[in-house]
Amino acid sequence: MAYRNKTYVCFDGDTDMHYYRMMLAWVESDKVSFDFYNAHDLNTARDTSQEESIKRQLRERLANSKLMIVLIGEKTRFLRKFVQWEMESALRLDMPIIGVNLNGSRVRTSECPAAIKDELVIYVPFGAKIIEYAMNNWPESYKRHQTNGDTGPYNYKESVYKELNI
Repeated sequence: MAYRNKTYVCFDGDTDMHYYRMMLAWVESDKVSFDFYNAHDLNTARDTSQEESIKRQLRERLANSKLMIVLIGEKTRFLRKFVQWEMESALRLDMPIIGVNLNGSRVRTSECPAAIKDELVIYVPFGAKIIEYAMNNWPESYKRHQTNGDTGPYNYKESVYKELNI
């Protein structure tokens, strides 16, 4: 079994790439202390079954991941080919998921993809401090909620945002 020590970022590569690039800039500037894979930075498949080749590469990346971040933009919920498959794969792997709302919402919204809508997922707005906080705290909370049989969407209380000065 692979050592799971990365964060996997799932997003709409056509419309939300600039948010992912901003996350890369945070890492480069030492603003945050997280590491992740870019699921959209794939080599072109070398055979005629391009979709399956891409999914094989994505499966390898998921196998090395301990956490998934889903950047939720206006069109994310409509992406079925890879983004939905990535979320469903993370759920099968029992991976904690952080839903990051690009519209600034702190709770699950109507833009949430169906694959994670009713699942045990924490929702936060896009921002370095709150994403890092979720990455550091949600995996343990996820396990605890799971042990208790809890389901459905979660969000942090206002006190967390005040503590982080956001």
